[in-house]
This record gives sequence, C-alpha cells and structure tokens, in this order.
Amino acid sequence: MFSGESFDELMAEIRLLLQFPRNSRMAGIKLHRDAEADMHQAAQRLHQKGIISQVDGGYLTDRGIEAANYAHWLVDALKPTMH
Repeated sequence: MFSGESFDELMAEIRLLLQFPRNSRMAGIKLHRDAEADMHQAAQRLHQKGIISQVDGGYLTDRGIEAANYAHWLVDALKPTMH
C-alpha cells in the first residue's frame, strides 16, 4: 500500500505536521525528550524529506508548509458539519 513506510509511520508524520501553527512561518515546534518515540521518529523522517528544518522539530520548510496545509485541509474536510 505504501512504499517503504507503514501506515502508522505516515499517520505519525501527519500528526506531527498538525502540531505546527497554521498561519505563521515564524512559529516552530520543539519535541521534548519525553515525547512519544513515534513522534521523534516522525520528525527524523520529515527532516530527511526536507519538510522540517531540524530533526527535533524546528520550522516548516516551503515544502513543509504545503504539506501541513494539506494535512489541515484534510482534517477540516473530514470534520462533521452542523446542519
């Protein structure tokens, strides 16, 4: 289904992307030592992909901003609507 990464790994990366503020390029995140291991691993993968600036968070790159926007858009689209 996914080449090289498991579904759980991709979900961890999406969860991490959703932690970045939506409307600010100047606000980053820093993973603490006691954060879940899957979040540290996700950050390392996102850094290797050029999506975040540091292996422990940092800032979104241009590519990361686009990816985070898509992640936020998907979550918004899947939220229940009020009728």
